Amino acid sequence: MADLFSEEWMQGFMQQWNAEPELAEALSKISFNSTIGYGFDGEDKPRGVIKVENGQAVSAGTYSGEDLNWDLRATADNWGKWAKKPPGMMGLGMAYTSRKLKFEVGDYGAMVKDPRMAGPFIKSFAVMGRVS
Repeated sequence: MADLFSEEWMQGFMQQWNAEPELAEALSKISFNSTIGYGFDGEDKPRGVIKVENGQAVSAGTYSGEDLNWDLRATADNWGKWAKKPPGMMGLGMAYTSRKLKFEVGDYGAMVKDPRMAGPFIKSFAVMGRVS
C-alpha cells in the first residue's frame, strides 16, 4: 500500500472516489466543487490534495500550495482506523468535538447540517479504505 496521502495514494483515492456512486454521483447532483487537502495533525500543511468538479475528482496528488476549500487533519492512527471502519454521523461528531478530526479550513457545522454533503463525506472514509 502506498503511504497515506502520497502522490500514488491520492491517485488511487481519486479513482476510488469516482467509482463510488454514493460519493461522486451524489455530489454531482448538488454541483459540488472543492479543493480538499488531507494531512496529519500538527503539520503546517496538508500532504495530499484532491480537486472535485461537479462531484467528480478531476485531479489528485501531493499538496503544492493550492487554495483549499477544506483541509482535514487527524493523526495517522485515526485516519487508518476510519479507513478500516468508517465513522457514522455519531462517530464523526465525536471525532470532531474531541478534536481527533480537525478542519483547518472548511465549515464542519454547515457540512453536517446538509445531508446532501454529510452522507458523501462519511462515504469518503469508506472509499479511503479501498485505496491499495
